[in-house]
Amino acid sequence: IAEQLGPQVPWHISRFYPTFRLTDRPPTPAATLRRAREIGLQQGLRYVYLGNLRAGEGEDTRCHQCGAPLIRRLGFNVLENRVQGGNCPQCGTPVAGVGMSVDREPIAAR
Repeated sequence: IAEQLGPQVPWHISRFYPTFRLTDRPPTPAATLRRAREIGLQQGLRYVYLGNLRAGEGEDTRCHQCGAPLIRRLGFNVLENRVQGGNCPQCGTPVAGVGMSVDREPIAAR
């Protein structure tokens, strides 16, 4: 992904969870998702997200330069957006993404 599409392309890794008609298979182990995320980050991807985990880990967007939390999420909800002018408010590194150039107060403060 990083080599062909670029390091700014987000990779969403969603956990399988048995429900409805497919209940005879176990859920994807959380450790498997964490390991996949580690591999993506090690390979140069800047935005690797985990989904369908109860702990909410791996859902946030962090600055790839300084590691500061930029967008905090819980499931499909944005809890806080700290991106300012498309950049990390802590170190000024540009953040890739649609709508990242809009200055506004954190959603949690609204």
